[in-house]
Amino acid sequence: MTEHVNTGFERGTDGPKVILAGVDGSDSSLRAAAYAAGLARRQHALLALVYVQPVMPAGASLGAPVADTTGEIAEGLVAEIRDAAERLKGIYEVRWQFHTFRGDPYAGLVSAADELKADAVVVGASEQAGHRIIGSVAVRLVKAGRWPVTVVP
Repeated sequence: MTEHVNTGFERGTDGPKVILAGVDGSDSSLRAAAYAAGLARRQHALLALVYVQPVMPAGASLGAPVADTTGEIAEGLVAEIRDAAERLKGIYEVRWQFHTFRGDPYAGLVSAADELKADAVVVGASEQAGHRIIGSVAVRLVKAGRWPVTVVP
């Protein structure tokens, strides 16, 4: 008889329990959030919507209130997501939370996925031309190989 020893957190055993969607206000990130909401609903999982608030190096903003701007973006996203959730109430019953993390988008999403014990990560495809050469956040998340990553165009 083999004794089963619980070794802690195990991903993917009964389907995802936490689906993380990175949102930044771009059209592709909002499509990613909608796609993730559908996954969460079908899997009876928690939808964790994550906005990574950029951190500007000291002096880089030349006095512009960057923190206020990114705070306003986060508040705007929360309002937009709440409105969407209210419209979909009854059609889609999805448990969701909104989180903000600080840092560059890749590091922020990795921290969020670790902290929230995400089973899957959903992000929008980069809308910046330079990312085709340098590598987008989505590509870096896939290369990390730590969660299934879905990239929504």
